[in-house]
Amino acid sequence: MPETDARPVPRLSHGDGDHERFAHYAPKDKIVEASVMGTPITALCGKVWVPSRDPKRFPVCPECKDIYENVLSGGDPPAE
Repeated sequence: MPETDARPVPRLSHGDGDHERFAHYAPKDKIVEASVMGTPITALCGKVWVPSRDPKRFPVCPECKDIYENVLSGGDPPAE
């Protein structure tokens, strides 16, 4: 029996859902790279997207904020 790859395939968001209404936390270096290269990144909450908007114009994603404040400890503050 052949082996199969059980890893989930990320899906890019195309403007639907609440995730589009928020600025998301992700590693700052990944955001810069994704913005320049046009490659998708994954936020703390799991949203996969290509950064292209000014995050200061949107409220912070409550899931990202909760994960950062209650699960992660130490290190640099997240980028939005």
